[in-house]
Parts: sequence; C-alpha cells; structure tokens
Amino acid sequence: MEDVFERLTTLLLSKNESLSRARARTWVELLWEDFEATYAKAGYEYKGKEMTEKVVRQWLENYGSRLHEFAARNPKYSHLLKDDDDPLH
Repeated sequence: MEDVFERLTTLLLSKNESLSRARARTWVELLWEDFEATYAKAGYEYKGKEMTEKVVRQWLENYGSRLHEFAARNPKYSHLLKDDDDPLH
C-alpha cells in the first residue's frame, strides 16, 4: 500500500508545485479514504484497492494542479495549506 501512496504522491507533486511532499501525501490519503467511505456509504460492493487507485489517480490528473485553490476557498480543508514548516519537494 505504501508504494501506491508514494506513486500517487509523486503524481500530485508533478501536477502541483505549490504543495510540499507531506501535504501532497495528506491529500492522497484523504482522497483515498473519502472515496472508499463514500463508495461504502452508497452501498456499493468494494472493488478493491485497484479501483480506488484508479479513481484517485483520475482526480489527481484532473484536479491536482488546483487542489490548493479548493482548500483555500473551503474552511473545512484550509488546514491543509498550513505547511510553513514543510519543505517543498
């Protein structure tokens, strides 16, 4: 699982240079958990980590460059921008 998160983090960093590695990893984990939780709550059968990776990868490809903008406009996620102590990649 670690290798999957690492690949997705690297993908996000290639799309968004505004994020530190630590914040990019946090985003990957949050998106992963959010998808799996939402999918389960909707009553769908679990399709495995490959399905989750595919969906998160698609989100990162489509929205990764703008994740920091979304967080800035949404107070629920604004703490994800507070990375003053995190070195950029």
